[in-house]
Amino acid sequence: MTKNGNSLDQRTFKKLSRLYIIALSTIAFSVIVSQILIRKHLKDQEGDSRVINVAGRQRMLSQKLTKEIVLLSTEEDVEKRIQLKDKIKQTLKLWEMSHHALQNGSDSLGLPGNNSIAVINMFSRINLPFYVIEKASKAIIEKIENVPSLPVETFLDDIEKVKQNEGSFLLAMDQIVNQYDSEANEKVSWLRKLELFLMAFTLLILLAEFLFIFWPTAKTVKNTLKGLLIAEKKAKKMAFDADVLSDAKEKSVKELRALSHAMDETLLFARITSSGTIVHMGNKFSRLFKFNKFNSVANFADVLSANENDQLFIESLITKYKKTGWQGEVKASTKDQVEVWLEMAIIPFNPTDDKSELLIIASDITKRKEAQLEIERLTKANFEEKMNQQKNISSKIIENQENEQNRIAKDVHDGIGQMLTGLKYNLESIDIKDIDKTALKIEHLKELTSNIIKGVRMATFNLTPPELTDHGIVPAIAKLTNELSKLTGKNIVFYNKTDFNQRLDSLSEINIYRITQEAINNAIKYADSTHIIVTLSNSEKLLSVVIDDNGKGFDPEKIEYKKNGDGGMGMTFMKERIKYINGRLFLNSEPNKGTRVTLNIPIE
Repeated sequence: MTKNGNSLDQRTFKKLSRLYIIALSTIAFSVIVSQILIRKHLKDQEGDSRVINVAGRQRMLSQKLTKEIVLLSTEEDVEKRIQLKDKIKQTLKLWEMSHHALQNGSDSLGLPGNNSIAVINMFSRINLPFYVIEKASKAIIEKIENVPSLPVETFLDDIEKVKQNEGSFLLAMDQIVNQYDSEANEKVSWLRKLELFLMAFTLLILLAEFLFIFWPTAKTVKNTLKGLLIAEKKAKKMAFDADVLSDAKEKSVKELRALSHAMDETLLFARITSSGTIVHMGNKFSRLFKFNKFNSVANFADVLSANENDQLFIESLITKYKKTGWQGEVKASTKDQVEVWLEMAIIPFNPTDDKSELLIIASDITKRKEAQLEIERLTKANFEEKMNQQKNISSKIIENQENEQNRIAKDVHDGIGQMLTGLKYNLESIDIKDIDKTALKIEHLKELTSNIIKGVRMATFNLTPPELTDHGIVPAIAKLTNELSKLTGKNIVFYNKTDFNQRLDSLSEINIYRITQEAINNAIKYADSTHIIVTLSNSEKLLSVVIDDNGKGFDPEKIEYKKNGDGGMGMTFMKERIKYINGRLFLNSEPNKGTRVTLNIPIE
């Protein structure tokens, strides 16, 4: 912040933040209170229309009941009298139920039963004619049910009671309906007043916020922007001084250190001279082989192995391929005499015009190599047919390894190596005296550094997904499905049904990941599927991964018996991998009905 206060300082931002929070909170509070009040009132009115409807129907039912009872007095035919009795009985039942529901409420009729004092008093007055009509109607029904052929004179007294009380009941019921209607209108009127009040209150709040918050804030921002424009014009007239250049250089150095740190922590990475002397060894490499970085001079081959034959082999690789580069497998051993297999790439590069070095990028493939050696041992002890099949599998594995190694080496050499060389030349070409060009080159160095970091991360992910190493199988599969969905345009979904988040041993995790990857790739490449679902679930002792696709499917029996060639090799690899971790693999598919691959892996 400048001394004359031309820029927005921290206090200004805090003040603006508080004002906007207060304004928005007030509006939100008024809206919430309005909704609560209106919804409460609407809830109270939900049953009004139903109550008025049922109350009005009571008048109709009383008239209908009276009419049917009067018709009974003129009916001599026994069969028709019984039919008329049934109608009276049905009408009476509905009339009674509605009468009691209006007073006490009913879930089936949707009546709340929360009558006002006025309505309660009206019902107390109407109950007398109601019970007289009810009693007379029941007496008529009972007489007909007992002796259907009774003469009409038997019912005349009861019919007369109904006729005498029907008028007073209708009059009282009209009053009750009118009272219900009046109370409902009062509620609607009150709701209109409430809405007008809330609207006026909200508008008042908005006006107050405009006058006391937004308008003063707008003026403050306007004045501040005006000051900033003045400061900008002044800044354009100033030249870059030594401090600005120093800050830019320091930032570039920090970014380079960040790049170096990322490579040290994520890759088995080292730099050596063409004679094999270590220039720099990354932290991950140093931890694996317990290399002391304070050693002034150390031979790379001696650090990687204590075995003389292995040392000679590594030295011969450095001597032979220091100009052309190399990628392949190397046997090494730690200081604890633990055997380690590395998938290693040797990449020549020139940090300066008169100096050449070698980049070493490797990945630990010990468990994969042990598994491969175990496969070879089992192959020798198996039948000749299985030996031939295993040779085909081994050749495919080696071919895939070579292709992957060539791809990794090419990515590192053509990508990271070239960008590092470009970074070096750009740093060396900085002329502090030419300030304008220096600033442009620094911006270019930032972009180049970001690209190098992205290249390193991509190389790391392709060697072994960082999510698998750092977080386990669930995040790794989630990342795999997400990336493949973006890359292929297919709908690939991962669903963790039981929220499984345990870590397994690294051998189990990498094999589960590779089998899942192979199954998804098969669905993409060969099944012509548009939707792929990867489902993960677990029990106490079993982890299950299911890969479903809606592709064209196939006959598993035909794939299973293809021992040679390319057909069915992917499935063979999957079966071999699942054996390494004592799991089981199930394949279900039918032509034109999709495919399901199920993995069951024991967990502790």
